[in-house]
Amino acid sequence: MRFASLGSGSEGNGLVVEAGGTRVLMDCGFGLADSVARLARLGLEPGGLAGIVVTHEHSDHIGGVGRLARRYRLPVWLTAGTRAMAQDLDGVTVQVIDSHAAFAVGGLEIQPYPVPHDAREPVQYVFCDGNRRLGVLTDAGCSTPHIEAMLAGVDALVLECNHDAEMLENGPYPASLKRRVGGRFGHLENGQSAALLAKIRHGKLQCVIAAHVSRKNNTDGLARRALAQALDCADGEVRVACQTTGFDWIRL
Repeated sequence: MRFASLGSGSEGNGLVVEAGGTRVLMDCGFGLADSVARLARLGLEPGGLAGIVVTHEHSDHIGGVGRLARRYRLPVWLTAGTRAMAQDLDGVTVQVIDSHAAFAVGGLEIQPYPVPHDAREPVQYVFCDGNRRLGVLTDAGCSTPHIEAMLAGVDALVLECNHDAEMLENGPYPASLKRRVGGRFGHLENGQSAALLAKIRHGKLQCVIAAHVSRKNNTDGLARRALAQALDCADGEVRVACQTTGFDWIRL
């Protein structure tokens, strides 16, 4: 199994997961030409994708899904709640999934799981090739026992470190947006992510990537430091997914 990011942040998100010749894109928040260019940077063509799995209906995650899926005839998997809120899926083959039931796409088993976020029926995913497991958690306002159970034992983890609590409090956002971002249905703060990581940390965990890092309310250094403390490792051992280039292929 290997995986790579097209970009991560409030301006657009996309993650490619590959196993046994099957390539799946998780979310696409970029325009069509930009998506194609970002895939090309990873040595991929859109037509080589088996489809797109969607986490929720916010534009930085679903904004480019319809255009990419229509142009390259890609199926899309999402929950009923996300389907009800999605705008641009006319002419797309849509598979509605149960937020608790695993499904297979080629060589990948994909396990969705519900998360607390201000969307209709948001999920995140764990990807498995039969041997290795990749967990993804972004766009969640807090952790839950179910989230911790789903991510226990993963070999790699893409984990939201959206904001630093102090930077958010003293930052430029209006009070209402600060409450949304920092609330139970908003985004994970560095300390929350570190606490979650400390709970699920184990010997098989090969790599952790900080994701969805806010440009206004966080820094890469603060995110790295928080996760490194939870892992008891050097800050430099924690990778960060950036908005413009994501991160290159990581093989498990």
